[in-house]
Amino acid sequence: MKRPNFLQRALHRFIMIKPVTAFFATRTHILDGYVLKLTGGKYTLSEALGWNIVQVVTTGAKTGKEHISILIAVVDGEKIAIIGSNFGRKPNPGWYYNLKKHPECQVKLNGLARTCLARETDGEEREIWWQKAVLLYAGYEKYKERASHRRIPVMLLEPLK
Repeated sequence: MKRPNFLQRALHRFIMIKPVTAFFATRTHILDGYVLKLTGGKYTLSEALGWNIVQVVTTGAKTGKEHISILIAVVDGEKIAIIGSNFGRKPNPGWYYNLKKHPECQVKLNGLARTCLARETDGEEREIWWQKAVLLYAGYEKYKERASHRRIPVMLLEPLK
């Protein structure tokens, strides 16, 4: 599992500050989207922070339309976990509801695309993936405090064979 270096962790501490998080929460996916287009889908701006970034294509829970989300991923072998922190905001992210209703999704990681099946983790499995996520980005613990009214979902994406 990829881990951020010292400089990246220092940047993470800056990003965890609530007003900074609020600023980037609505802009990061836009910036990453531009960089993805400029690099032919190979790189994102967020990768400079030491994160694995995935593009997850979901089917809308209400609309049935295709949605693309650019997310931090916890990668362990073929399994990928994504964390529904929504930057510590009140609601779960829209992609969570999409995956709950339509668990089959397309995932692009490091330029490779595959079809995956998503499921929400629970119990010990959830805790293991949560701890891996916190090792990757300690800000998840801050988001957990900010979103204390809800349990942050941890979704596991496993390739369809």
